This record gives sequence, structure tokens and C-alpha cells, in this order.
Amino acid sequence: MTGEFVAFFILSLLTIGGAVFMISFTRVVHMVISLGVTFISIAGLFVLLGAEFVGVAQILVYSGAISILMLFGIMLTKHDANDEGTGRTWKNRFILLFVIVLFGLLFWGVQNTPWPAPPLPADAPVNNAKEIGIEVFTKFVIPFELLSVLLLVALVGAIIMAKKEGDNE
Repeated sequence: MTGEFVAFFILSLLTIGGAVFMISFTRVVHMVISLGVTFISIAGLFVLLGAEFVGVAQILVYSGAISILMLFGIMLTKHDANDEGTGRTWKNRFILLFVIVLFGLLFWGVQNTPWPAPPLPADAPVNNAKEIGIEVFTKFVIPFELLSVLLLVALVGAIIMAKKEGDNE
């Protein structure tokens, strides 16, 4: 049992647990926090797989998205200070039992599957961010620039639409 296996096990439990809690909670703030835990643990899994750039991009993009989601969720939904029960205790117990059984079956399946040996490592370590930059700015420079222009047009359009709505009031 290596440290990488322990880290993978903990991150996978956090990912699955955060997703289950996200669909189980009734308050928006709790849902968003569990969704954030899920996204951060997925970023950790990317780092374990050697995709550091994707992991960091996951944290940067989803941290901003989670913050905005929390703000909109709290502002646009009806929420009270008191927490009223859902009255679904037997359903919650059944769901918990189902998740535990499903996790046990998946764990058993992963442990008993004969996995092929990983390929031998390459001669030189690969710098993922450098390789992605070289690919984007050599082969895909035109789609990259078109995407930036498209995002700029969408931003200007959103500002114009928001300004027109503000002028009507």
C-alpha cells in the first residue's frame, strides 16, 4: 500500500461523498459546499494522474464558478433560517444503504480485476503545461484566437443587454 494509493482512495471517497451529499442536502449553501469539495477532489485526482495543468485549471475555473453559483443560489431561491424536515427518513436510509452496497460492489470489482501492467516510463519527464502551450500556440492558434474573440463578443453583448435593462427602469 503506497502513499499514492492512500491519496487516491481518500480523494475518490471525497469525490463520491461530495456528489452524494450534494444531491442529498436540502439547503443551497450546503449543496454548493459539497459540490466544491467534489470539484477540488477531482482536481486532486487529475494531479495524481499527472495532469497538473488540468488539475490547476479545474481549481481555478470551478472555484470562481462555485462562488458565483453560491451567490446566485442564495439570492434567487427562497431560503429560511429554520430548517424544516423533509419527512423522508426511510427513503434517506434506503439511499444510504444503496450507496454503501454500490460502493462495496465497485470496490470488490476493482480489487478483483486483473489490470494490465502500466507502460514503461518515457526517457525524459514531460512538462504538461509546456506541451499544452506549444500545441495551442502552434497547431491551434486560429481556433484559440477565434475563441477569445467569441468570448469578448459575448461579454460586450452581456454588458449591452444589462445596460438596456437598467435604462428601462
